[in-house]
Amino acid sequence: MSDAATPARRVIAHMDCDSFYASVELLRRPELAGLPVVVAGTGPRAVVTTASYEARRFGVGSAMPASRARRLCPQAVFIKPDFTAYREMSKAVWRVVGEVLDRDMQHVSLDEAYVDLTDLPKPVGRMREVVERVRTEVGITVSVGIGPSRLVAKTASDWRKPACFAILSREQACEAFQGSPVRLLQGIGPRTEERLLALGIATVAHLQAAAEPALIERFGDRMGRWLKARSFFHDDSPVETSRILKSRSSETTFDQDVTDLAELEAVVRRLASEVCLGLQGKGKRGRTIGIKLRYADWANITRARTIGELTNDTAVVTEVALALLREHAPDRPVRLLGVRVASFEEPGPSVRRPAAPLAQLSLPV
Repeated sequence: MSDAATPARRVIAHMDCDSFYASVELLRRPELAGLPVVVAGTGPRAVVTTASYEARRFGVGSAMPASRARRLCPQAVFIKPDFTAYREMSKAVWRVVGEVLDRDMQHVSLDEAYVDLTDLPKPVGRMREVVERVRTEVGITVSVGIGPSRLVAKTASDWRKPACFAILSREQACEAFQGSPVRLLQGIGPRTEERLLALGIATVAHLQAAAEPALIERFGDRMGRWLKARSFFHDDSPVETSRILKSRSSETTFDQDVTDLAELEAVVRRLASEVCLGLQGKGKRGRTIGIKLRYADWANITRARTIGELTNDTAVVTEVALALLREHAPDRPVRLLGVRVASFEEPGPSVRRPAAPLAQLSLPV
């Protein structure tokens, strides 16, 4: 069989800086090593940005109200977030990664990215070099997952944090995570989990064994089929990269669905700050400011407003994003919230890499 007839074996890597904001603070305050550290804003409505693994053992998680985190772990050291420092450290991390891999990445946030390594010789060795160089040159630990899709790669990188380095095929992922709760699968939040539990579906294995017609009857055609495919780790979504930046966004998925508007407003302020810091670092400004809401029932809405002048000013973006949130105040629990700035002064076509046929992962080391 000729090479042209052989399905491409996709090799996708997911990189995630372990407890990034807390790790940056520990580099600046080495005397806090080994202590529970929580990075959170101040005020009665502040939320946790991230927590060290010592704090996570007490149940502290990102997007949790800071007041609850204090109750769970009163001995924790609470630090106000410094997004300028995090942006600078993020630039240092991805500069090193870029030197090793020499290719575009899909950045999900300051501390997380996907990269398509399909045509890269010895991808596993390259990724080990990434981990070592970022650790020694920057001081940050990166967890890596490698697989035939973004879903497998992301799940693998979260598998044995911190300092995870996992390589899984789709079939291996199906087997490795059979006993895991369905919430392990990206896109399944607490409300969907509750609905699955009502059907007696608690684990990935249960979902794999579930009859697709029953899922469609309960969740609708689109989501029912999606849930079934997800349980077997099917995912052909491409790693989307673009050399010409058309928009910048930041979003967060909550550990628990959020109904309180003040809590959502606090998260909007944080996300707007992250977006603007990224734009300022690239010298980009935009006219269109938007928000994204994903509800507990999996419905998405986006709302945007175009202003008269180009901006990357945090105060301006925050003000518009908050106005959009208040004008479209959610009437049901929210599982994901995002802020976006677009319509830059130098628009250009994005580059979308077509999805390759899925195949069993087989990697040279």
